[in-house]
Amino acid sequence: MSDTIHTQILIIGSGIAGSCAALTLAESGLEVLLLCAGTTMDDGNTALAQGGIVYTTDDDDPRLLEKDILTAGWNFNHVKAVKFLSRKGPNIVRKVLLDRLKVPFAQAGNKYDLTREGGHSLARILHCADYTGRGIMDAFLKAVPEHPNITVLNNQTAIDILTTHHHSTELEIKYQLPNQCTGAYVLDQDSGSVRTILADFTIIATGGIGQIYLNTTNTSSSVGSGIVMAQRAGARMMNLEYVQFHPTALFHRSPRKFLITEAMRGEGAILVNSQGKAFMSNYDARGDLAPRDIVTRAIIDEMLKTNEDFVYLDACSTIDEPDKRFPTIYKKCLETGIDIIREPVPVVPAAHYFCGGVLVDVSGQTSIDRLYAAGECACTGVHGANRLASTSLLEGLLWGYAAAKDISGKFKNKARLSRRIRSSVPEWTFLGTKYNEDPVLIAQDWATIKHTMWNYVGINRTSARLRRGFEDLRNLNKRLHDFYKETVISKSIVELFHGCHSAYIITTAAMRNKKSIGCHFRNED
Repeated sequence: MSDTIHTQILIIGSGIAGSCAALTLAESGLEVLLLCAGTTMDDGNTALAQGGIVYTTDDDDPRLLEKDILTAGWNFNHVKAVKFLSRKGPNIVRKVLLDRLKVPFAQAGNKYDLTREGGHSLARILHCADYTGRGIMDAFLKAVPEHPNITVLNNQTAIDILTTHHHSTELEIKYQLPNQCTGAYVLDQDSGSVRTILADFTIIATGGIGQIYLNTTNTSSSVGSGIVMAQRAGARMMNLEYVQFHPTALFHRSPRKFLITEAMRGEGAILVNSQGKAFMSNYDARGDLAPRDIVTRAIIDEMLKTNEDFVYLDACSTIDEPDKRFPTIYKKCLETGIDIIREPVPVVPAAHYFCGGVLVDVSGQTSIDRLYAAGECACTGVHGANRLASTSLLEGLLWGYAAAKDISGKFKNKARLSRRIRSSVPEWTFLGTKYNEDPVLIAQDWATIKHTMWNYVGINRTSARLRRGFEDLRNLNKRLHDFYKETVISKSIVELFHGCHSAYIITTAAMRNKKSIGCHFRNED
């Protein structure tokens, strides 16, 4: 069963980038269809963000923030994008989050309580204790569904991006330049039908890729769907090899590792090994406030030296009342039998943030006309080879806003999809007819992907490991392509296909880059 609908704006993903874009577009008078992969808008990574969002202080200067971002990114950043974020970002935080949504950020007296994190030269980070993302998403959850110009659909799995070059049935349209995005094929998880959603403009805001790794802080939907769909459509990719591992995730058995925010080290917590000795000063002059890639590798080295599966983060001897400053972490640790008031927390690195993705300009425009990307799935160039703490929420907010403004400006010039193009896009064709979806086989394929990426395309990479990972993923990718074509489509099949493909293209990018830089660290090259 298939059906076709048309909307002015299609947004795939409902985190901070997608929600900001939706609200901004709706308030300009445009009709928005916002798709969520989960059961609610806040099933993505935004709601999990603990530390905060970059803002500014009286002592701050955009040039200081630029310098911090460039230093953390190993000067591999797109300078124009860094300047754009440093100059425009705080204003959009004020306009959208403070004035429009009134997010209840922590205050000290009559001022905002700004904190500092690793890599920052001063305290400039707004936070809601240790649940900043939750606070931001709660505000969007109230404002977005209430707007009459926004339709929110939950339980929707995007399958493919539609383009004139790939999907049009009219030869003359295929000949035309540039390639234009016309919407997406989307699986409705509740009915099992695939919708052909035609849109004048499409924004991908699908988040990251963490679930292709064995240990991650990301939600279950973070399998790289956005980058896979855009890459298959022909969009340019950038910096796919730069996967940032968060140095401190709670050491426990769970499909998703619980994040221990970097803000805890910003407030004074220190990393110690199993002998209780602080070790970060042995690796970097900035100690526990060094950028994440350096801290992550230091932890791995320390674990190898002591033959332990984790190190400890000591907040009990360095922070007054850590339970009040970090209530979410305190509660979660208590559930696992750890009292952060009295004992250090066992931590281990985990895949956390994707610095690469679909290449976009400062308006969020991709290399395909009418297709935009924002948030973690996009590569703006801000992060370079390694992301500076608390810039991710700001980047998602700013590029969601910028994409919306660019699209609304184009609508003023009546830049609509032509009726001819819309009528040339076919409905989804169901190729697979076999009900051979075996959960055991799917679980095994996911185990192969996760272990391959963790062991061969992880924190420390070598030519031999990358070659092994490439060969294993190439074979699995080919097998899944055949399986995908013959099997009745479902959410689990689509996510497995997207996850394997994203792992494959990330591994390929890592093989090509012989230079060890930032969070793409090659041991022997």
